[in-house]
Amino acid sequence: MREILFEYDLHPTTWVYISSLMMIGIYFKFARFWSIRNLDLLLLIAYAPGLLMVAGHRPEWVQRLGYSWLFVLSGMMLVRMLLDTLMVRRPLLEPNLSSSGLMFTCIAMLVFLMTNVLTQSLKESEVSGAIQAEQVLQKKELPAEQGAVGYPLFHIFASFSDRPVPKDTPPEQVERALIRRAVTRSLAVLAHLAVVLGLIVIGYRHFENSHTGIAMASLYLLLPYTAQTTPRLDHVAPAALLVWAAEAYRRPGIAGILIGFAAGLIFYPLLLVPLWCGYYWQRGRWRFLIAAGGVLILMTLSLLLLSKDLETFLSQVRQMYGVEELIGLFQGKQVPENAVGFWRFYISYYRIPVFAAAAAMAGTLAIWPPQKNYATLLSCSAAIMLACQFWHMPAGGTYLNWYLPLTLLTIFRPNLEDRIAATAVTPAEVTWLANIFGRRRKTTTPSASSRPSDSSKPAVP
Repeated sequence: MREILFEYDLHPTTWVYISSLMMIGIYFKFARFWSIRNLDLLLLIAYAPGLLMVAGHRPEWVQRLGYSWLFVLSGMMLVRMLLDTLMVRRPLLEPNLSSSGLMFTCIAMLVFLMTNVLTQSLKESEVSGAIQAEQVLQKKELPAEQGAVGYPLFHIFASFSDRPVPKDTPPEQVERALIRRAVTRSLAVLAHLAVVLGLIVIGYRHFENSHTGIAMASLYLLLPYTAQTTPRLDHVAPAALLVWAAEAYRRPGIAGILIGFAAGLIFYPLLLVPLWCGYYWQRGRWRFLIAAGGVLILMTLSLLLLSKDLETFLSQVRQMYGVEELIGLFQGKQVPENAVGFWRFYISYYRIPVFAAAAAMAGTLAIWPPQKNYATLLSCSAAIMLACQFWHMPAGGTYLNWYLPLTLLTIFRPNLEDRIAATAVTPAEVTWLANIFGRRRKTTTPSASSRPSDSSKPAVP
């Protein structure tokens, strides 16, 4: 960014102070000091100190405190999401800034964040990622990486570190890394743009308030977490898919495709399937399941193109569906010393009851509450993705984007009790027939012979 703006240098800690004051000035309701909206805003701001403590090469005790901080705050946010279904009264609390001012803030933040991503220097992970991606495409054997979960090529493609490129890197590797950087960071920019547009569209179409949609998008861009993880494709790509799945909740097939794609990339959204099936149980469950299952089958079969033999294919399938992660969890494997995350500093056997509680919660939310609406779908989806952070081993607790947009939708939503599947989701056969007969009605015009003649009119006395 210094190449564009003279002497521009904004430290992450400085941005935490500036963005926190901006969020309080724009969104804090001073006339209703004890409102839930204010508590939600303070809870979102409180994530920043923990993220700063775990970022970079901090001392071990600082990182341990940071991950514990994030663990506690995630627990508080989980309780908030689960209790959201009990909050029936949803008064409209608009931001303190007008729609035009929020739109200007949103566009300005988007330009600054995206420019900062595109102008960052080359990183070491982009060199290693380019080499590993080439080996995968050439169907060469790759060393097993502990904690790798999700689609293998996406995991390699989205890996990121803040270490600079070593000076002795061969020129051909630097050239491949430059190509990978251009592709990866461009996709990260597009994914953030998809999240922003998704929040605005949901506010306009489903919340019936464009001001609320712009407010959610601006808050998403103002959060310090977004600024710290802007180039991280593994953070933002699943978030974009889940946001647009929430936008397409009226169409079970499209929602199933998006959730299936997200589950194929990082595995964890697979826990959302029981909840969404519970919502679509009265109407649309088979369309949702067929769409999600079809995407997962296609992504699984695509691994045959990246595998040199059956053993490699099965290994990649296990990584895609988190089999090795679950085996290591139940065996209580200790996290390696070079790993990052909450469980590096605590006994790994404690992850077993945490995982069991998260799985039980995902299964319970599929049947409770029995009458689910759109508000339930948003808050419970955020709760399930948030619960994954408690047992997710590599950098667990720091992948806020997996649930942050859904959390913003839950915080800003109006009363949505009438948005149940029986009324909101249109049956497939009705949609098909309406499209056919609607198109015929538009294209068919009455002929001259079919029009009533003047002689057929009754005589006027």
